[in-house]
Amino acid sequence: MKTNRNWTLPKPEETEDGYNWKPVVRVGRTIPFGYRQSEEDRDLLLPIVEELELLEKAKKFIRQYSYRQVANWLSTQSGRNISHVGLMKRIRIEQKRKTEASTQRYLAQRYKEALQKAQDLEAKVTGRREEGIPTGQT
Repeated sequence: MKTNRNWTLPKPEETEDGYNWKPVVRVGRTIPFGYRQSEEDRDLLLPIVEELELLEKAKKFIRQYSYRQVANWLSTQSGRNISHVGLMKRIRIEQKRKTEASTQRYLAQRYKEALQKAQDLEAKVTGRREEGIPTGQT
């Protein structure tokens, strides 16, 4: 099967919703795409806004194009190389963290509701003795 090697992804549309990127702590050996090492602190990674915004746009292309095509487009647009495997790992890790955070928020809400129900049940119990008063003395 012949493929057209000159084909490229279309340029993404500019969006008006801006992102507020924050520095992150370096935990690995490699510096992730969209960040650069701080000159003052080696353990701090500073965001590169242009690359991170391109990465957000690239995530939308994954639904229509392969990881290899999107990684090539991202490398061309940003001037910084990222492999299709690196892009895939980055997206999967972010999805995993997002799912885990959502689950934790859901469980926290359920535990809060269960605690409130338990406190309501304890308050309604009849024949409950007062705290601090020994049995038999009133």
